[in-house]
Formats: sequence, C-alpha cells, structure tokens
Amino acid sequence: MQQWQQGKVIAIEQEAPATRKFFIQTEDIFNFEPGQFVTLDLPIHEQKNKRWRSYSIASYLNNSNVFELIIVWLDGGAGTTYLFNNVTIGTSLTLRGPQGKFVLPQTIEKDLYLICTGTGVAPFRSMVNYIKQQAKQHKNIYLVFGCRKVEDCLYKDELLNLEKTLPNFYYKPCFSREENIESWGNKGYVHGVYESIIESNKVNETISPATFYLCGWKNMIDEAKQRILSFGYDKHDIHLELYG
Repeated sequence: MQQWQQGKVIAIEQEAPATRKFFIQTEDIFNFEPGQFVTLDLPIHEQKNKRWRSYSIASYLNNSNVFELIIVWLDGGAGTTYLFNNVTIGTSLTLRGPQGKFVLPQTIEKDLYLICTGTGVAPFRSMVNYIKQQAKQHKNIYLVFGCRKVEDCLYKDELLNLEKTLPNFYYKPCFSREENIESWGNKGYVHGVYESIIESNKVNETISPATFYLCGWKNMIDEAKQRILSFGYDKHDIHLELYG
C-alpha cells in the first residue's frame, strides 16, 4: 500500500465555467504513467473512505514535482465543494498515488480510440502529449471528447494544435447542447462519431484492429462498451475508467 504524502497547491486556473485546474507540488519528483490517478484525503467526513476522492492526472511527464488535476464542480458534491470553496494557493492536501492500470500499452500496434466526456479527457490529454513528447510509434489516434457546450471544451486550443503537429492524431469534440457548432466540432454525443470512424475504417466489411479507452460517466461508458462490442470487437480491446 502506498504511503500518504503532502502536496501543496501552487496554482489554480479556471478552465471552463464549472471546471478548474489545480497544480499540486510534492516534496519529491512525481513520477507516473500517463492515465494514472491520485487519491486525495479531504477533511470532509470522519470516515476515511468517505473522505477519499480520486482524480486522473492531467499533466504529462516533465520530470518535476508538480502535477495537474482538472476538476469539475458537482452540485452538492462534498469533495468538489471543499476544493472549490476552501482550497487556495498554499493549501496543503493529503494525497496518495500515482495509482491505476488505465495506461498505454508498451507498444502501440493498433488504432487508439480515446473516448471521454467532461473531465474524463484528463488521462487522454496526458497520454497524447506523452506520445508526442517521446516520439512514440503509433497508428491512428482518435480523441472523441463529449461535453455540452463549446465553453465546456477542456484543453481546446492545446488539442487543436496537437492535431496539427502530431501525425495521425484526430481530435473529435462533440457538443450535445450547442446550437452554433464550430467548424472543428460535431453536434450530438460521442457515440455517433466513433461509430462513423469505425465504419469508415472497415476493409471489405472487416473491422480494423483497435484498442478502446473509455473514461467518463458510467452511462456513457456502458453504452459505448455495448456499441463497440456489437461491431465485433472483443471485451479485451476495451479499457474503462469510470467517473462518479
């Protein structure tokens, strides 16, 4: 079992109307694999397991002692209420990690579908930047990111730039409640977008080899898993990270 340690909040940035980035500094170099998470022990309850909140690491490897979390405020959520109302620059947080096996394979031999909603984009932002940073060999990478409105689109400029600078990386944001879709976006939910890509990548009606990473709310993940399996993919092709 990993030991708990202290981290200090050194910066907070508003990323979207209800979403903030928290930059946390630890005493030692913070090494992690893209896709892993940390658990915070927040002073919000007497029982330990009711104080713990886990968040994917949004930053990518930089050999430093600072990492980034991106957190959306949940109405009535004790954890996010504390983080948004009580945590300021200089606040000390008790944390454990990195943890988790929601990570990239050692060698990327298939197309990658990174499908997410909301702050579920965090591990994928980390993964894609790592692939570019390490010049890691890869096939096609499709980041299908769902949110309600353009103003909720996290890391928008960075991901649009990555699409221009990282070969075979395709950024596909989807907006479920946006009337005026930008030229780079899609109207609706994530499912229609990745299904269209799967169909277009078929060769003689045979699906193209692919690995799927799903991160976000349970309803999206459950539906995506069933839709992907219905194309003929195996359950071992799908990796899940549930939020909430």
